[in-house]
Amino acid sequence: MSTTTPELSRNCKRCSQELPPGALVCDHCHALVHSEELERLSAEAKGLEARGDLRQAREKWVSALPLLPTNSTQADWIKRHAETLNTGGDPPQAAVASDNPWLQQRELVSPITGQAGRDPSPTKAGVKLTSILSFLAFVAIYSIGSGVKFGIGFAALILIHEMGHFVDIKRRGLPADMPVFLPGLGAYVRWQAMGVTRQTRAEVSLAGPLAGLLGAVLCAVMWKTGGGSVWAALARTSGWLNILNLTPVLIFDGGQAAHALNRAERFAVLVVCLLLWLYVHNVVLLIVAAGMVYRLTTKDLPPMGSTRVAAYFIGVLAGLALVVRLIPGQMFAPR
Repeated sequence: MSTTTPELSRNCKRCSQELPPGALVCDHCHALVHSEELERLSAEAKGLEARGDLRQAREKWVSALPLLPTNSTQADWIKRHAETLNTGGDPPQAAVASDNPWLQQRELVSPITGQAGRDPSPTKAGVKLTSILSFLAFVAIYSIGSGVKFGIGFAALILIHEMGHFVDIKRRGLPADMPVFLPGLGAYVRWQAMGVTRQTRAEVSLAGPLAGLLGAVLCAVMWKTGGGSVWAALARTSGWLNILNLTPVLIFDGGQAAHALNRAERFAVLVVCLLLWLYVHNVVLLIVAAGMVYRLTTKDLPPMGSTRVAAYFIGVLAGLALVVRLIPGQMFAPR
């Protein structure tokens, strides 16, 4: 009978490779060994900064240094940031290019935009004002083409999608800005993926389409109970656009989610997507399938897949396809 101690035998949480004692980075997948603790410390430090307690925030940031390689970009950023907290200057921008981007800025986009806007970190009041004004502009633009009722409903559905991302990020204790709308294009939630795993990033990405599915179902219920054709148009539009946003390429939510899937899981999503197309006969499912065919050829496969993310992806995709199949009418139809 033999025993091992955690200090002498420990495996990487991402790729399961055995780690040598005292390792800070996995030699196999280059993940930060203490990413969860770093995430917790950074969230606490951000909270202290938001409350104006810069001294405690600085101490919290500095306490993370022993968990990072001394020559890493992250450690260098913390040292510079600690200096700015002493002097009260502007914080340095984090620019981390690694597979586990602790302190790296990431953005999530809406179902109808292919580009994410980048704006400087605003104050809390600025975020609220920007969110409100951009929402109203969004409503106005879509009201011109499809009527006020549809414009308000459509903007609300985009907001529901983005709040899906926002709520999922915040429940994990990570910093995020309120959604900002890009009139005529879409919306995005700006957040910082601090030490999160591929699976976490994938789940945050899928939270938007899941919220979009719930919004579409609500509109379908309103239509079914006699709410009028505008509700059917909103349900179908939300379903169609959220399916499109699951296309696993570029900066779409599906593109972020696919990072956590291995080749077998990507193939499973592809098969389900094709089966759904045979049932729904909607070209948007072929677009998603084409994107997944492409992702089967890329070399960005994770060291380990995630059946949980694959099931999440398939479940949301199937639900949205069902909405599109069952709700009659066209997109953006009513005035």
